[in-house]
Amino acid sequence: MNDYAAKPALYFDNVRTEIAPLLPPRAARVLDVGCGAGATLAWLKQTGRCEFAVGIEMMESAADIARARIDELHVGDATQLVGTTFAPHSFDLVLCLDVLEHLVDPWAFVATLRRLLAPGGRVIASLPNVRHLRVVLPLLLAGRWRYEASGILDRTHLRFFTRESALELMSGGGRRACSTPRPSASPATW
Repeated sequence: MNDYAAKPALYFDNVRTEIAPLLPPRAARVLDVGCGAGATLAWLKQTGRCEFAVGIEMMESAADIARARIDELHVGDATQLVGTTFAPHSFDLVLCLDVLEHLVDPWAFVATLRRLLAPGGRVIASLPNVRHLRVVLPLLLAGRWRYEASGILDRTHLRFFTRESALELMSGGGRRACSTPRPSASPATW
């Protein structure tokens, strides 16, 4: 938790517009797991893509900002809140943008998220790609693997994924995953 508290405020206040091609035209209820200061949910509401925005955030300082931007906020550990706070089939869209790599068991968490989806709903996730050249080249050429304050080798990451393993994570349970690759992350939706 101390590593999160040391992150600059901007770390929690990014609008993730790169997900726009993956978004449905409109979603009545959207859950953003790890919503930070709520900037992405606010953008979805402002652009008319979301009617009711719900966020989960564990950092109180970011949550304080999110409260003014979104309709409903839950502060705490997402792995506990997701399974106990929301009714099955209650969301049309769930966002997990650079969150799953911070969890001890992202596979169980994704399975829980599936139960939250309304018929036709989807999850959009973004995971850092550890196979990115910024990681692979220093490792291969110099034997260097250095954790950082943010980015692919963020010291708060508990899990590492490649595009293939990210798609496997998201497609568990027989669902087909789609992706739009970025150089440093593997976003997927199902």
